[in-house]
Amino acid sequence: MDQVDPLRCFREKFHIPHLNGQEQIYFLGNSLGLQSKNTEQEIGTVMAQWANYGVEGFFMGTHPWMDYHHQLTRSLSHIVGALPDELTLMNQLTVNLHLMMISFYRPDGRRNKILCEAKAFPSDQYMLETHLRYRGLDPHDVIIEVKPREGQHAISTEDTLNAIDQHKHELALVLFSGVNYYSGQAFDIKAITRAAHEAGIIAGFDLAHAAGNIPLQLHDWDVDFACWCSYKYLNSGPGAVGGVYVHQRFHSDKNIRRFAGWWGYEESTRFKMEKGFKPIPTADGWQLSTPSLFLYACHKAALQIFQDAGWEKILAKKKLLNDYLWFILEKINTSTSQSIIEIITPRDDNQKGCQVSTLMLQRGKEIFEELGKHGVMADWREPNVIRIAPVPLYNTFEEVWRFGNIMGSTLER
Repeated sequence: MDQVDPLRCFREKFHIPHLNGQEQIYFLGNSLGLQSKNTEQEIGTVMAQWANYGVEGFFMGTHPWMDYHHQLTRSLSHIVGALPDELTLMNQLTVNLHLMMISFYRPDGRRNKILCEAKAFPSDQYMLETHLRYRGLDPHDVIIEVKPREGQHAISTEDTLNAIDQHKHELALVLFSGVNYYSGQAFDIKAITRAAHEAGIIAGFDLAHAAGNIPLQLHDWDVDFACWCSYKYLNSGPGAVGGVYVHQRFHSDKNIRRFAGWWGYEESTRFKMEKGFKPIPTADGWQLSTPSLFLYACHKAALQIFQDAGWEKILAKKKLLNDYLWFILEKINTSTSQSIIEIITPRDDNQKGCQVSTLMLQRGKEIFEELGKHGVMADWREPNVIRIAPVPLYNTFEEVWRFGNIMGSTLER
């Protein structure tokens, strides 16, 4: 499989962590993607422009900084399925979620509830909790969670759609993840959005574990807004600049509420420094501050790799790599006298991405630590889940095979 892999040369474009002089098996792309080797060059270009032009670097040089982000949104639009002017790059994920809540959470009397999945990423939970308290609302009264059925780990689409219908006269917002960080379940964004809109409800999504991982068509699915971080599957570095999508129907809405800053002011008159906020009539109108060009440069380097590899080829390899990991894990389970691994990620292709979450039924932490000693970089989540995420740009089929051998021998011992 590695010999016929059309993306096999792309592994060489990344720095692979080493242990005792040997490349480690890095299955942590769902937590922090690896650094691409062109990152240093892109940062160096910004440094040189700063050195040569000072503040005039915004208007001079190879890539004037005023227009720098347009290069990024063009590349990113193919990955998330949006129009370039529906995308902007700013801040980090949780900050952007708060900003989207200002614009799109519009409680009106009884209609003030928010529907989300149970066990969403803690930062999302804290964002909702504190945002609602700031507005004088009790999170326990406002937040409605959709949970897995008894004895199951995944949330059924049917239950989510039923919850929207059941609470449609109370809901002001549906805010779901694209992929749940813990279970690795990918949600049906299209169906959830359609059900919300049929009930007159805004639909937004946290795509932290979805962007760069699963196929997305945000514009065609009519999603209202979405936010994501860029340091996981998009490989743009720790604390990378966040991404925001806002459907074009909201761009010229003069009545929409927002927190504003000068970088979101219309570009043609921005430097007149006049009173009265006039937003750019695109997603850029939600920007606040002068951007970090160093974060932009890291993102540009990473997106160039995606562009060179081809998004469709990346998705095709992702499926093959993930299917092979499932095959290996199931083979391990059937070769032992008793099952020690329960996979809690759904098997259906439409409900999974790169990540496979394994519930360890015995001595999970001990097994996880043993994997690390043998060069497997995976992720432990309390109380007893190991998350494994081989990604198509830099992981190989042989690595999955080697992982299987290490896991199998560890369980035997």
